[in-house]
Amino acid sequence: MTVPVLRTRLPAVGTTVFTQMSQLALEHGAVNLGQGFPDFGCDPKLIDLVNEAMRAGHNQYPFMTGVPALREAIAAKVEALYGRAYHPGSEITVTSGASQAIMTAILCSVHPGDEVIVIEPAYDCYLPAIALAGAVAVPVAMQVEQQGYSVPWDRVASAVTPRTRMIVVNTPHNPTGSILRMPDLEALAGIVAGSDILILSDEVYEHMVYDGEQHASVSRHPVLAERAFVVSSFGKTYHVTGWKVGYVAAPAPLMVEFRKVHQYNVFSVNTPMQHGIAGYMQDPTPYLELPAFYQKKRDLFRDGLAASRFELLESSGTYFQCVRYGAISDLPEAEFARWLTVEAKVAAIPVSAFYSQPTESGIVRFCFAKKDETLKKALETLSRL
Repeated sequence: MTVPVLRTRLPAVGTTVFTQMSQLALEHGAVNLGQGFPDFGCDPKLIDLVNEAMRAGHNQYPFMTGVPALREAIAAKVEALYGRAYHPGSEITVTSGASQAIMTAILCSVHPGDEVIVIEPAYDCYLPAIALAGAVAVPVAMQVEQQGYSVPWDRVASAVTPRTRMIVVNTPHNPTGSILRMPDLEALAGIVAGSDILILSDEVYEHMVYDGEQHASVSRHPVLAERAFVVSSFGKTYHVTGWKVGYVAAPAPLMVEFRKVHQYNVFSVNTPMQHGIAGYMQDPTPYLELPAFYQKKRDLFRDGLAASRFELLESSGTYFQCVRYGAISDLPEAEFARWLTVEAKVAAIPVSAFYSQPTESGIVRFCFAKKDETLKKALETLSRL
């Protein structure tokens, strides 16, 4: 029998580094600080609300755009926190997680031959989405300084051409733990003002910003908000990454195009979970208290590494901590991460995995969204390296 040869649309894509490292951690009994998910549960109240929704009969298709009560709650939250009034009927869509929102935003607005500027290191779903749209990714590397990472806006501006259709930004930033601040938004606005360039702003860690800083949402800036798809994730905010529920906010003309693609690649999102989250959002306390919750874990982890040979970089947001390991090993990042998992029994992610081209900085990423006992167990080993 002849097997048809499939001409792949993503020839350079294989199994993600997150899957590889999690499997390696499982095989060797390592503490998994690699893949970014909590090892603790969500608030039982949220589960109760979802159960109530199922028992109340909310088990059929919802509106394609999302349950109205949830869209209204999202719009109210965004306006209260960032001052931008999105209409819940025409400017908010509930998505199957942030990755689907990102894919859909790119597919609905980027055409073959267009260029999309991506700031690297970058979360791994951006480049495949750009490739599937037939567009060209234009990477711009972040600066890595003594304290950590920052965006070189002059290089971003230099990367703009007449073919530039979109710039992808991510704050708080995965994998680096850095954040954008209002001067960064001003710099970005200066680049795109007067052009047709769109912004895709990945803000899934919006409620994980530390040390009294404010999240610089693109929604805050009128020039940027008028041309932006702003993406967030309930999975990150409410410790339910497996539920895969997120949302996108965008001006109505952009949302019209977004929904054209959304209705055919997903159509709708888990109904009872939408109702449960809508009810849970009536109390803002859980997301307002999230920065303090995760800052405590960040500080526990950083304090545990303070006397080690790891060099800590900035972690002003997300639940990730990047470290330089040059005083411990001269292995390339992927090999060091593997050694760390197999020999030291703690899994990490090489930051080199977040670049489109081979890039070695001697930096790995740890996830501190774990129980305190999990972090302490990992620190017992890491602090001695």
